[in-house]
Amino acid sequence: MSDQNFSQLTIGRWLALLTAGRAKAGDLVQYYLKRIAELNPSLNAYLEVFADAPAAAAAVDARLARGEPPRPLEGVPLAIKDNILIKGRIASASSKILENYVAVYDATVIERLRAAGAIFLGRTNLDEFAMGSSTENSAAGPTKNPLDPTRVAGGSSGGSAAAVAADLALAALGSDTGGSVRQPAAFCGVVGLKPTYGAVSRFGLIALASSLDQIGPLARTAADAEIIFQVIAGQDEKDATSYDSEKVRPLDPKILRSNLKMKLGVPRNFFKTGLAPAAAKDFEQALKRLSAGGYELVEIDLPAAQYALAAYYVIMPAEASSNLARYDGFRYGRSVAGRDLIDDYRQTRGEGFGRETRRRIILGTYVLSAGYYEAYYQRAVAVKQTIAWELAQAFDQVAAIVTPTTPTAAFPLGERIHDPVQMYLADLFTVPANLAGLPAISIPSGKDERGLPFGLQFIAPRGGEDYLFKLSAHYAHL
Repeated sequence: MSDQNFSQLTIGRWLALLTAGRAKAGDLVQYYLKRIAELNPSLNAYLEVFADAPAAAAAVDARLARGEPPRPLEGVPLAIKDNILIKGRIASASSKILENYVAVYDATVIERLRAAGAIFLGRTNLDEFAMGSSTENSAAGPTKNPLDPTRVAGGSSGGSAAAVAADLALAALGSDTGGSVRQPAAFCGVVGLKPTYGAVSRFGLIALASSLDQIGPLARTAADAEIIFQVIAGQDEKDATSYDSEKVRPLDPKILRSNLKMKLGVPRNFFKTGLAPAAAKDFEQALKRLSAGGYELVEIDLPAAQYALAAYYVIMPAEASSNLARYDGFRYGRSVAGRDLIDDYRQTRGEGFGRETRRRIILGTYVLSAGYYEAYYQRAVAVKQTIAWELAQAFDQVAAIVTPTTPTAAFPLGERIHDPVQMYLADLFTVPANLAGLPAISIPSGKDERGLPFGLQFIAPRGGEDYLFKLSAHYAHL
């Protein structure tokens, strides 16, 4: 096949071509490597491109030539966020403190992707330790938005989103703690899924906030995201928070009842403020499209949702400060010699961590300290539980909840990097799903007058990924 025929390929289309003998994995990998060489120097989506990708593709072609049956992701070239461990590869989390750390084992998702026939093209840029909403907090420099290189790609999975949007990979993996898959997906005009908490193993994911983190796919279509999700999902004995999705799914899911599956909740009180006019206009057009497609839009009230962002920015830094305590310069990672033991620790962390990471460590340590734990952390956990309860109550009335993914389109590089509050507001509509542990997906909805994309977010009950995929596919054809 020609390079032109590989442009904007989907996984489904690729597998059809491959199994019909009309394309070879080696040709597809070369197509992406060529595009990466041309575009990545300016976009900075990849931190490293793997030299053995062509050999992996050749092994796929040889396997098929022997008549072996194709696997679910046979020959699919993927980009992997640089906080997911791949054995024998650097896993830096875009931080100086781990710049030379080489993973000694595969993350569970990598094992499953490898077994399904996927090919890994390289590791992608992110905000350091996934702390950010723009991929400007990377020690390797920012990733630029392929649709407008003067603007951010979103974060923290900005490198993965940019790789898919710029046609530098067929799909990618990211991680989502408060919107870090969905927000960059919206900014770059692709699909991003945050699975139910526990649906995908976190073993081998460099932790930010362990009660919130989830690995999820970024792809061109909801169907592609579904293919990847089906491969990586499932219980893992190495992650006690993971579960068997078939066992937790109720026998008679509410979302499949005929009188409920066409009802979507719209929490207008949640986005009364903070939504830019262009984003509000796009969202109203999306609602009209859904209504015309046969969905009944039901206004729901989520009063605690207005406190979601505040609660998130107490819980997440608290967990981050605990998780990042292990990077002390003695066990692994960067080590800087000081005057004494305490100075070794101070110098190592001072030089190894970037400004935003240090800010969140300090904030997290503060809210966990004596005298403040009850005042901040415990109250934030109470808000988290209230949000989860309100969402559960809403799903007695509707099959899914629909919101904008982000309050604005992609903002200019440098605009918010020195204004943390404005940067944090980019996650305004995505954090409730993480706090409640619910699945959520962002799909492209429309564009503003500059051609910058907006995303539409659907949130489903626990274990409701199947409905999200069906709803997203249906919306795309309305």
